[in-house]
Amino acid sequence: MKRSSIVLIVVCVICISACHARSAFADDTYKIIPDVVYGHKAGMALTFDVVRPKKPNGAGVLFMVSGGWVSFWMPPETFVGPKAPEYLRHFGEIVDHGYTLFIVRHGSSPQFKVPDAVADVRRAVRYIRLNAAKFEVDPNRLGVCGGSAGGHLSLVLGTASDEGDKKAKDDIERTSDRVAAVVAYFPPVDLREWVGTKIDKFPALDFDKKLADSISPVLFVTNDDPPTLLIHGDKDTLVKLDNSQRILDEFKKHNVPCDLIVIPGAGHGFVGEQGRQASEALIAWFDKYLSADAPKNGKSSSEKAAAAD
Repeated sequence: MKRSSIVLIVVCVICISACHARSAFADDTYKIIPDVVYGHKAGMALTFDVVRPKKPNGAGVLFMVSGGWVSFWMPPETFVGPKAPEYLRHFGEIVDHGYTLFIVRHGSSPQFKVPDAVADVRRAVRYIRLNAAKFEVDPNRLGVCGGSAGGHLSLVLGTASDEGDKKAKDDIERTSDRVAAVVAYFPPVDLREWVGTKIDKFPALDFDKKLADSISPVLFVTNDDPPTLLIHGDKDTLVKLDNSQRILDEFKKHNVPCDLIVIPGAGHGFVGEQGRQASEALIAWFDKYLSADAPKNGKSSSEKAAAAD
């Protein structure tokens, strides 16, 4: 199979989850802010889109657009509203529940590798937190989600955040990249097992093995991580179920609020009823942990290090 076909499947079907729930949007139900520039690299802009509901609940959900650590661009109108294709209706449901949706893209392979993608999404969170008032969201009520590579990036943000570099000249880089809740579909959790493998299909994995530890979320779990939901199919042969099981064990060991939903018969992607089940679980998780009175359970890695000392 050509790499372009793999990317299409991973991003459009796997990461998003095809669900049958439909959202009825009128023209005035949501507001779209397209192509917000949160940084630059290699002469190009790093961007995200914002979709705001008519009655926002004050919380934000960042979706990591990443399949094989490749980001794609689609008009933001494609994700929501009556013209959204069936496999994207998931996002309309999120906005329907009052969440401001941030559709985050990162620098893609083959030019950029996994560590570059991690750095990009960290910056995206920092930018959103710094500009939270502009987007009318609470910087302490940001959730993050994604599937496969996007799930990996979501877990990195959940387990290995920091308070920003207070010595940086850039206001964005001085800002925290903490998130308050995570939902990850079928995520790779230990990049030491992936670096240098399958690079013909996933060139983002062609990077220095010495960097793998720093972007492996299973190595960073501590008791102050944000509540994390994992959703995985038991027939997934690309990212096997034990990935979610291993990091779930770490979350439990450290008393992090967590859960793993195993979808029987599902492979690397959910369709039909599987997608509906995953979507409902995602929204329920964010409803529980991003509400205004939700318990807070996330600290930065710098705070973790200080506590360890």
